[in-house]
Amino acid sequence: MSSYDLNDADQDGPSVDDLAEIEREMPLIDAEVLLLDAQITILCADPSPSDLDWQRVRRARKRVLREARALLAARAASSRAA
Repeated sequence: MSSYDLNDADQDGPSVDDLAEIEREMPLIDAEVLLLDAQITILCADPSPSDLDWQRVRRARKRVLREARALLAARAASSRAA
């Protein structure tokens, strides 16, 4: 049985604020996807991962950290301004 309420029909989907937050988080999301892709490459490397594969993982980790730091700094700045 569905718990769908007809009064909530206009609440389906993300709000404008939700979409804006997703947009702000996209650089971090993209960096995390690249890290996951690099990690999968390491796991699937046959016979063993190359130095280039490991370098790709290290760069992806650094990018995730950089984007996370930037997102947190932006959130801190916006909370101070509010």
